Amino acid sequence: MSSVELSTPALRASRRRYGEDIIKGLLALCALVSVATTVGIVFALLLPAIEFFREISIVDYLTGKEWTPLFEPANFGVLPLVGGTMVVTLWACLVAIPFGLGSAIYLSEYARPRTKSFLKPALEVLAGIPTVVFGFFALTFVTPLLRDIGVQVDIFNALSAALVMGVMLIPTVASLSEDAMAAVPHELRDGGYALGSSKLQVSTRIVVPAAISGIVASFVLAISRAVGETMIVLIAAGLQPNLTFDPRRAMETMTAFIGSTGTGDIPTGSIEYKTIFAVGLTLFVMTLVMNLFAIRLVRRFREVYE
Repeated sequence: MSSVELSTPALRASRRRYGEDIIKGLLALCALVSVATTVGIVFALLLPAIEFFREISIVDYLTGKEWTPLFEPANFGVLPLVGGTMVVTLWACLVAIPFGLGSAIYLSEYARPRTKSFLKPALEVLAGIPTVVFGFFALTFVTPLLRDIGVQVDIFNALSAALVMGVMLIPTVASLSEDAMAAVPHELRDGGYALGSSKLQVSTRIVVPAAISGIVASFVLAISRAVGETMIVLIAAGLQPNLTFDPRRAMETMTAFIGSTGTGDIPTGSIEYKTIFAVGLTLFVMTLVMNLFAIRLVRRFREVYE
């Protein structure tokens, strides 16, 4: 046996560490719980939804323009709910994405450390406000304000709900985008300044493209929250399934229908009761497709620095 072999330290532990095995088991259990929860949600939605589609044609459900499952004659066209969800999400994102990204650029590139230590926690306070408060704020303040400035909106309308929802989502976009920008190496900024670039050019043409994967992830999370938001649209947007793209009118989203119908007096097992699961499954599939597309987009533009 050579001297080199004798001096080489053993890489394996001299005895089995049962504490590490317990920790590994607990971590694996946490991962399995999250996966099992997702699978349970899918089965909970899928089985009643299958029973629903045995009675209602899936083609009529996906292409119908009238949604009146609780009235006579009953109509089960989900397009008004999908359209209301998309309109509210679109207008919310028009508020959250530019203001959130602008806030992130300021916090990352312009704000001094002392200012940043005050503004970022203050901005994140918005994320801790209950959504029911945002809903009543939209109904009692934003809607009258829109009328005062000349925007003819209904008492219950999608515009006020979407604007307040966008404000609620600003901390989500700003915080995650700022974290992504903070991870960009300072050498890239120094290189831009060495070439004579201004601070605005460095921020928008170097830092933002370098952090684009994290920024896109914040956008996706904000959109997912907007699609799944319930209380704001339940209170302020109205419960009228109108198939329109005019945000000034009352609309009903998929989450608002689930929230209002699930707390009603509908008999369990009836076709009206099963609409909750059909709409829930539709919402689940929409968010799943959106997240899969976003994952591919993030992987495509991901930057890795050493």
